[in-house]
Parts: sequence; structure tokens; C-alpha cells
Amino acid sequence: MNPILDILFRVIGTEVPSDHGYALYGALSRILETEEDQWMHGNPHIGLHTVRGTPLGNGKWLIAPNARLGLRLPSDLLSRSLKLAGKSLDLDGYKLRVGVSETRALVPAATLHCRIATTKNGDDSARFDAEIARQAAALGIRGKVFRVPKNSRGSDGRDPTRRIFRIKNKRIVGYSVLATELTAEESILLQERGLGGRRRMGCGVFVPNRYSA
Repeated sequence: MNPILDILFRVIGTEVPSDHGYALYGALSRILETEEDQWMHGNPHIGLHTVRGTPLGNGKWLIAPNARLGLRLPSDLLSRSLKLAGKSLDLDGYKLRVGVSETRALVPAATLHCRIATTKNGDDSARFDAEIARQAAALGIRGKVFRVPKNSRGSDGRDPTRRIFRIKNKRIVGYSVLATELTAEESILLQERGLGGRRRMGCGVFVPNRYSA
């Protein structure tokens, strides 16, 4: 398989919904795919970096001046994503303009963070933990992989790492995940393969922890 890379595009805008993975995937696929060539759909090697920002409340984020959106994909697909530059995106009524891009190789780090990972029956945290552990073991990951912060609760008794992801009218539960004590090989593999499903909508994508928001 060709090397997996990140291509990151600067974005210009004011606000986005905090949960915009599905809307962003839809906007990108309308630009990058055709009816005859739906190269993103169902490709297990493609992941999405959603737009990061500062929480405003009411399900919105203020877009940071240096915010980016990105795709994690095999290098042979890189050229197909370049026509995003200069395009306008509509994320459920929130407008974004896509700027210039830069390509980054995956960098090994002993600690990786995933903002949201989803699995089948993930609304049951014990089943989520078991499935994430099973997938990590299947990849040969011997480092620690767990929900973040493990076993903590907010002041209202809820798990602060529990996140809601929506696809149309379907509500999906996911969790933030941390992987620690990784070897360089494990780190690259986990970034390439991810954990859980819906990676092309921004779930299950791991990044070095110091870059996480």
C-alpha cells in the first residue's frame, strides 16, 4: 500500500457546528467525487480531520485563525484532493472557504489522542471498551488504549469524554480515546488504521496528543 499522508487545508470562516463530521464529509464528497468515481465512499484508508475551534456553547465552535480541515489518505490519492483549494463549503448553513494546502507525513509519537471513536453498540461504555481493546490487539498494539480521562465523571455525574455524533437523524455515541506507551511502529500503524468506524466522517482518527484540541 502507498504511504498514508495528511493533507491539510486552511479554512476561512467564523463558526461551525461542534458536530460537523457528517456535514463536512458530505460537502467534500460533493466536490471531490463524481457519480462514476466515488473514491472516498467506503475506502477504509481515508480519514477526516474536522475543523477545530473554541467552544461557544449552543453546539457551536468559533473557528481559530489558523484552523484547518484535512484528509488522511494514501499518497496515490493525494492529487484527487487538491481541487478543494479555493472552494466554498456549506456545513448545514455555516459557510467555509478552503485555502491553500500543505502535506504532512505521519510522525510517530508515544501518545496519541482521538477526539471521538465510535463502535457498534458504543452507547454501552463497557462494550465500547471491550471492542476498542479487541481492535487494538488485532493490530498488534501493545501500548495502553483507553477512554479519556479513564473512569472520571463530571460534576453532573456524566462521563465528560462521552460525545454525540449525528448522521442525519441518527444519534451515535462515541468517546475520546488515548493511546499511550506506543512504539514508533505502533504509533504509525494506529494513525494509519485508526479504531472504530466512520473515519471518513472524522471518527477514529488519531493524532499526536500535543496537537489535539
